[in-house]
Amino acid sequence: MSYAEYCAFERESATKHEYLGGEVFAMTGGTLEHARLATWLSHLLLLQLDGRPCEVLSADARVHVEATGLDTYPDVSVVCGERRTAAEDDHALINPILLVEVLSNSTEVYDRGEKASHYRQIPSLQAYLLVSQYQRRLELQVRQADGEWSLIEARPGEQLTIAPLGITLAVDDVYQNSTAV
Repeated sequence: MSYAEYCAFERESATKHEYLGGEVFAMTGGTLEHARLATWLSHLLLLQLDGRPCEVLSADARVHVEATGLDTYPDVSVVCGERRTAAEDDHALINPILLVEVLSNSTEVYDRGEKASHYRQIPSLQAYLLVSQYQRRLELQVRQADGEWSLIEARPGEQLTIAPLGITLAVDDVYQNSTAV
């Protein structure tokens, strides 16, 4: 399927699909804990970014990676400044500064590997946050000034600074009322 065909198909579909290289993949739903963590994290980000020119977007926001052609729906996206969309599709964001994925058993390998590799090709992206739904653990990949990426982990009782946004998340706040151990 061409990208234009995918865009038209996606606008009419009741199900979300990921697109890469002419192939379309149906996206599965998540667990209640997955939904709770994504929503709660969005809430915490909204509180910390209040008054700043940043938007926190839900998993309904599609992101297009221009360099690789991937279209997907991160669990949470943050864009600061003017929102930009793909030339071929004004429904696909191309300039997030932060992307968040809540890990699940079925997507963890992909989210850490191939998807992360695609995301790192987004010029505006400064941070990629992985949130475990089974352990109280946050993992942040951050783009350094030289373009290299570093990994920062935080566990219960610790805080995680997302320097590109100038905010700090307490792991215990993210997992408040969570079933994760």
